[in-house]
Amino acid sequence: MRGWLVVNSFVESEKFAQIYSLLLDAAAAHGISLLQLCGDELCDVVGGGFQDKELPDFAIFWDKDILLARLLEDAGVRLFNCADAIDLCDNKAKTYIRLARAGIRIPKTVIAPMTFEGVGCSRLDFLDKAIERLGLPLVIKEVYGSFGRQVYLARTRREAEDIIEAIGYKGFVLQEFAAGSAGRDLRINIVGERAVATILRQNENDFRSNVSGGARMEPYTPSEAQERIAVDAVRALGLDFAGVDVLFGADGEPLICEVNSNPHFKNTLDCTGVDLAEHIMGHIQSKLT
Repeated sequence: MRGWLVVNSFVESEKFAQIYSLLLDAAAAHGISLLQLCGDELCDVVGGGFQDKELPDFAIFWDKDILLARLLEDAGVRLFNCADAIDLCDNKAKTYIRLARAGIRIPKTVIAPMTFEGVGCSRLDFLDKAIERLGLPLVIKEVYGSFGRQVYLARTRREAEDIIEAIGYKGFVLQEFAAGSAGRDLRINIVGERAVATILRQNENDFRSNVSGGARMEPYTPSEAQERIAVDAVRALGLDFAGVDVLFGADGEPLICEVNSNPHFKNTLDCTGVDLAEHIMGHIQSKLT
């Protein structure tokens, strides 16, 4: 079995390199020939079908280049994860729309109206409506972002105004603040609609629980409800595998915070000893053989 590991051409990070290495090692252990390729190595004439390449049996698409993902699928390559699923996860507004449609619990969310570069949000009537519906403090998230860097907490209307002004023309959502989950959440790692490893993340100095932002982590056994909502989210978004961030709701019921189609699972490995790469390769084999 031959596969490609498709990665971004321009992101150079030790964190990413560690993930790629784990995937390549796991493929070798499963007897899979996995070739790592950057997106720029796959540039081709639209509709050309990558004629200069012998197409693989599958590709693990560890990038957010949705257009390239769609071109590969058009050429007949089975992607893990598929283009539609990555697209839904990469844009948080799309994630929440799909989860709400599936009846999956999320924090109350308002999607900011669209604006354009050089225009920004010249009126903030929608902010007043959001505050009325969501209360204060509220969370503001840019629709694109990673590692919690584009997530902000507005304690007052003035803080919200400043955040929105700084975001400019980029898309964002406003979200109810889950006070009972401040600084803590679960990362439930799902492969093939099964929870294979979970960590509890806690940050006493920030409302965000990203390990890259200083949160500590420990192994955790999710409840039936927590595991079920994570699996339901993965199913609703059409994912083969994902890292699902689950909040502790005020009524004790879990809420979906975000779903990551390309989870950085090195922290999970360090914390639990579970290598998601092994599970991902096993899942791919089960789907293709």
